[in-house]
Amino acid sequence: MSYLLALGDRSYSSWSLRAWLLFEKFNLPVTCVFGRLYEPGFADMLGQFPPARTVPALALHGHVIWDTLAIAEELASRHPNVRIWPKDPNARAIARTLAAEMHSGFSALRNHCPMNLRLAYSDCAPTEEVMADLARIEALWAWARAETGATGPWLCGEYSAADAFYAPVAARIAGHSLKVGPDAQAYVTAHLTDPAFMEWRDAGLSDAPQTHYAREWPTKEWPV
Repeated sequence: MSYLLALGDRSYSSWSLRAWLLFEKFNLPVTCVFGRLYEPGFADMLGQFPPARTVPALALHGHVIWDTLAIAEELASRHPNVRIWPKDPNARAIARTLAAEMHSGFSALRNHCPMNLRLAYSDCAPTEEVMADLARIEALWAWARAETGATGPWLCGEYSAADAFYAPVAARIAGHSLKVGPDAQAYVTAHLTDPAFMEWRDAGLSDAPQTHYAREWPTKEWPV
């Protein structure tokens, strides 16, 4: 069974990256349709996925779901052997909690540091609210690893939907030169050097840039 998935700009749409990773990292067949945010063709593209008004949107044989957390849960239900969530009940609960907080929180980081995989900034002048979000994220990552006994690069043992949800956070930290501790930095690097993430970013560099996401901050080389 193959799926049809509507996505936005690869360089900028953090939610699109999350959804695509759920398919790519777990080897689920999917056909992707892309639309450019803030352009008239975007609404036309989403017209193929009623009643969705945002990306990602996933067509499921006659109906559509368009929320990243809903997509993760639906795929987990339809493909229980793939282990989108960890097999261990404790690790699974922690991974779901992490994803849920990412899904609904960290608005200061989101607003001040939009994902932009085309550029990296040497200084983004983070606000106190951004730094508070960052401290909370570091604490969550450390807690998850301690509670699940994770020893590899990912939060709850093997790669899970929780890691897909935090991939754009890693990109924001790296792309905006936000300072984190060594353990958190290692997790950021694991994302940036992950083959799936690198494939997504490389593909996005071939798309036209969007000035909507540009910021007047000093730039530097992309960190990886």
